[in-house]
Amino acid sequence: MVPVQLQQLAYFVAVAELRHFTQAAESLGVAQPSLSKQIRTLETELGAPLLSRARGNIALTPAGEALLPLAKRILADVDTARLEVRELAGLVRGRLRLGATPSLCAGLLADVLRKFHDAYPGIRLVVEEGGSRDLVRDLTRGLLDLALVILPLADDTPLVTTPILRENLVVVMPSDQRPRHVPLRIEDLRNRPLVMFRSGYDVREATIGACRQAGFEPIFAVEGGEMDAVLRFVEAGLGIAVVPSMVLAGRPRLRGVPLTMPGRTIAIAHRKDVEPIHAARAFHATLEVFLAEAARTGDLPTGVDHLPDPAVILK
Repeated sequence: MVPVQLQQLAYFVAVAELRHFTQAAESLGVAQPSLSKQIRTLETELGAPLLSRARGNIALTPAGEALLPLAKRILADVDTARLEVRELAGLVRGRLRLGATPSLCAGLLADVLRKFHDAYPGIRLVVEEGGSRDLVRDLTRGLLDLALVILPLADDTPLVTTPILRENLVVVMPSDQRPRHVPLRIEDLRNRPLVMFRSGYDVREATIGACRQAGFEPIFAVEGGEMDAVLRFVEAGLGIAVVPSMVLAGRPRLRGVPLTMPGRTIAIAHRKDVEPIHAARAFHATLEVFLAEAARTGDLPTGVDHLPDPAVILK
């Protein structure tokens, strides 16, 4: 039995993503006949066709659909292992792929990254901003080394999580508007036009779920935006929105009104089946030191509390 080769998986992923053999070969810098031969060999080894080639149209078979996410994760893990070994060998300094929610990217993360970069200038930082559910998916697939996500996660999610922050949710509105009472209840959002995030944002699901639990369906004036777009739409008077409190820093045209809705726990997460790389452990330690100091000096954003982790040790 001939073992499956990483090159074959890379060829298969390229064709699966581009749906074209010639374009896939050009993107990899190989001859198209060689690429086709390697994929046929892979199909023979696995005992099932992976690609349907009917009438020149490339489509994934059921076996191909099953293999694609696994192949992507294997290739991502090999790339991470290669960088980690080189880091240890002193050939290159390394890379950290970090995922974070938009509230953190707009708030604390920039200062943490600056401290990390000052301490480890040779480590290349790759930051992926997205909703918590998107980040969990990418982390599970091996596309990220660490992610700052919202708890709780599904019971079967293969991640190790360490809570680091607790943040409140607020109702944001233009600063020239005043609420009838403070704090607002979720029932006060009934019949109010809302600006809503796109799917994949934890706060979207939390808001919709709270409204339904209170017995009504929310009304969307605009939906589908990222964090900056949602805040800008509220500034323009299109509606109100439920957002994490920390995103309002530096936005004088907006007012955040406390909401009687449970806050959110933010955790740093990594995969259970892969030991965090050195750069990831260094970032976790840097983050913990930064948050502890900010909590001690009162520099955390309003509505944000630090959840200290005394077990964080930089190895």
